[in-house]
Amino acid sequence: MFKKTLKKILSKKAMSAVVSALLTAGSFVGCAGNSASAGDASGAGGGNSAPTQAVAQTAGTTQQNIVFWHSMGGSGGEAIDKMVADFNASQDYITVTAQFQGEYDDAITKLQSLAGTGAAPDIMQLYDIGTRWMIDSGNAVPMQTLIDRDGWDVSVVEPNIAGYYTVDGMLYSMPFNSSTPIMYYNKDWFREAGLDPQAPPTNWDELEAAASALTHGEGGETLFGFTMQIYGWFFEQYISKQSLDYANNGNGRESTATAVEFDSNGGGRALLDRWLNLYNQGILGNLGRDGNACIAAFATGKTGIIFGSTASMATILAGVDGAFEVGTGFLPDLTPGVNGGVSIGGGSLWMMDKGSDESKNAAWEFIKYMVLPEQQFYWHTQTGYFPINIKAYDIPAMNGHLEKNPQFRTAIDQLHASPVSARGALIGVFTEARQTVERNIEMMLDGSQTPEQAIAEMAKSINAAIETYNIANS
Repeated sequence: MFKKTLKKILSKKAMSAVVSALLTAGSFVGCAGNSASAGDASGAGGGNSAPTQAVAQTAGTTQQNIVFWHSMGGSGGEAIDKMVADFNASQDYITVTAQFQGEYDDAITKLQSLAGTGAAPDIMQLYDIGTRWMIDSGNAVPMQTLIDRDGWDVSVVEPNIAGYYTVDGMLYSMPFNSSTPIMYYNKDWFREAGLDPQAPPTNWDELEAAASALTHGEGGETLFGFTMQIYGWFFEQYISKQSLDYANNGNGRESTATAVEFDSNGGGRALLDRWLNLYNQGILGNLGRDGNACIAAFATGKTGIIFGSTASMATILAGVDGAFEVGTGFLPDLTPGVNGGVSIGGGSLWMMDKGSDESKNAAWEFIKYMVLPEQQFYWHTQTGYFPINIKAYDIPAMNGHLEKNPQFRTAIDQLHASPVSARGALIGVFTEARQTVERNIEMMLDGSQTPEQAIAEMAKSINAAIETYNIANS
């Protein structure tokens, strides 16, 4: 069993392809719009209009130079450069300069040191978990103020995505690069193990059965049926999947969160018990926190199932390079019949308050352009992130794209099947919280502590960080 598939997967061609894909994270293969410019998609209809020379009415007649900080490398960065160049060419009053600032953590550290000064950017791409901090900092202009002023049609933004960035009835930032986690699986392995390749696991009972059937030895090496990255985002997702809150006070949305709830509501323990059980059976591989290592293991036939971001879709398909058929499924429910949905990840565009109405208006024109249907269709096909503008689905080329790449439809269907209530928590110390969660999961898997002890340590550490943050921001 598996030998024919493995021979094909482990070829030099496959290994070369996955390494290349990981180095150029976000490259897209097999898309009808792969080489198209942002303006090549047409027929979206409706939505908000593109900028023209009329932007002078809001941006003023004085040339405006806007600085846009982002954290997109590889094909994502190339796509942003193209979109910025197209915007600059579309009118004569605004020039946007896109500046790559490294990973999200690096970018927010730079922003924290420059916020409120003239050296800060006009527009900042910030990851989702920075939302609470940005609101509390007071350095951003709530997007809702401009939406209300202009009567901009916010209904074109995916409700589940807008819901994450909406706090106290205000959309604080414009969603841009949004993703959710899904399950990727090797359909060839499923066939050879006697599993139905069209019926991926829908819950962890089925996941355990599939992982057991798929795990096997080859050349003295164990090839695991399932490999799960140690990632705080996945931990958060499985709190939402159980229809439970990560933090108190309505996940920090009814009022400021003062403590986590995943310890007292049992959600964290339920996940860690299942995780450790599969690991102890020898059917779940552990490659630590390295997401790229998990993707490479999947693409080169070292594991049959992984969880990954929808934004990794293009990278995974490029890495596999046709060596086997890639299947996708919803993130499996932890408990059969209990599906609270998934929350988005990724980032959004924030307008920094630099005091100038003209610069704000110019930044607003650019932000509106970046979420036009045509721009979002282009962004989606180049990166794998969701089109946040629902009008992008009216573009004729979208149907051909999804027919040719059905894996993308899984992610879209899962997003639409998730209630807005699954939008996730808001706390000001999420970066630290994720590191805490990951460190304690590592200790659980190496036998240093039990699931119960891991959850208790997570809660103790994160609650202390929340208290310190809240005092500093009171």
